Amino acid sequence: MAVNSHMVPLGTPAPAFDLTAVSGGSVSLGDLKDSPATLVVFLSNHCPYVRHIEKALGALAAEYGARLSIVAICSNDAVNYPDDDPTHLAEQAARAGFGFPYLLDDTQEVAKAYRAACTPDFFLYDSGLRLAYRGEFDGSRPGNSVPVTGASLRAAIDAVLEGEPVPGEQRASLGCGIKWRPGNEPA
Repeated sequence: MAVNSHMVPLGTPAPAFDLTAVSGGSVSLGDLKDSPATLVVFLSNHCPYVRHIEKALGALAAEYGARLSIVAICSNDAVNYPDDDPTHLAEQAARAGFGFPYLLDDTQEVAKAYRAACTPDFFLYDSGLRLAYRGEFDGSRPGNSVPVTGASLRAAIDAVLEGEPVPGEQRASLGCGIKWRPGNEPA
């Protein structure tokens, strides 16, 4: 069942995290603080909504390069959804050309702190790590024949990099609900 992202209030500070990367080591929010813009994306490997945009997300990351810090976080329950275990996430990162860290939120506490609801779920922060955009990658969805361009997210990134407010209405992302461990669902 498809789930919409929460429209977290703009200006909300980015919650801190320190998570293990699929490729080894760890990454914290503090590692990203000197960037003019920071994108935190909640992803999974098994979700058709993520698979639909993953290569375009990898290309977007390569295009923006060092002007934008990006991390992806998988918060799904890998025990009940083994396609989202570290091995499969590493395969996804290679397949999609992710040149950014892919992090594991085993406790699911980071997803709760961000109020992430689905995969993909995008949170774009300005240089002060204040939320400037939360919403869709673009209007494309599996089966709707709209081209995958990343237009909504690109417009937001461009505005933040220019020090401007994100223009227009922000539309919620749509995707697979985060797979919470039994008894760990957010209140």
